[in-house]
Amino acid sequence: MVPSSIRPEVAAHLDLHPEVADALAAGRPVVALESTIISHGMPYPHNTQMARGVEAVVRENGAVPATIAVLGGRLKVGLNSDELEVLATDPNVQKISTRDLPVTVALGGHGATTVASTMRIAALAGIRVFATGGTGGVHRGAGHSMDISADLLELARTDVCVVSAGVKSILDIGLTLEVLETQGVPAITLGSDEFPAFYSRHSGFASPLSVRSEAEVARVLHAKWSLGLRGGVLLANPVPEDAEIPAAEMEPQIQQALADMDALGLTGKDTTPYLLGRIVEITGGRSLETNIALVRHNAAVAARVAAAYTELA
Repeated sequence: MVPSSIRPEVAAHLDLHPEVADALAAGRPVVALESTIISHGMPYPHNTQMARGVEAVVRENGAVPATIAVLGGRLKVGLNSDELEVLATDPNVQKISTRDLPVTVALGGHGATTVASTMRIAALAGIRVFATGGTGGVHRGAGHSMDISADLLELARTDVCVVSAGVKSILDIGLTLEVLETQGVPAITLGSDEFPAFYSRHSGFASPLSVRSEAEVARVLHAKWSLGLRGGVLLANPVPEDAEIPAAEMEPQIQQALADMDALGLTGKDTTPYLLGRIVEITGGRSLETNIALVRHNAAVAARVAAAYTELA
């Protein structure tokens, strides 16, 4: 069942899980979740355990989870157990951004959605809040490579709030904040005046904006979209203190992973999965534990934001 508010030409490509469809039809809070972290972000079986755990966290905090992917060319909004296993184990699942959606749909392929493509599918389904681990941004050395994540442009044009632990610390955080400002995207930190750095609570960069609570976030979203200001909001939610890897400790390990990647000659969409996996190896698994903790934390915050926003919308 697809809600009548969704355009028929879009509905023809959408498969909504019954729980998600019922929640959207009734106006209950729903939180979108990406799938790249399942297929390309963590090894099996940590990825399925993480995905099921994050969905449980969303429910515990008052919202319905909607993990998003493309399977057999169908836009899936909410996954069953079998579909989740496909994402976690099938080597044919491709990492897809917004540019890849029409080809994946037309050719009946499997795709794990990035932040950008998850945002777009969530918006098509009428979901306003999305939880992820870290957001993409401007890559280090982008002055030479021009490697800038599509996540930033999607934030500029798609009406979804993305809850993350900041941009990934493998990126150039300062330049990423500059691009977000240029694109008119509010980059807001929850409970801190400093922008977080994924594994670390501190990046050395002041947060452009800050709020104190999920209720304030909901009011910001309502004001933004009521004023006709199109595009998304990046809500940076610092990693819990007990799971943090301090930036001073993390940076040498990131530098090692970057050097290893350069030696292999990797570029484009292969870089982030490689770097995250290599950092897991270098840290002896500690970064994976931090990644799981921050994703769960973001899911809880996103659910509370979605619940508060539903009361205002």
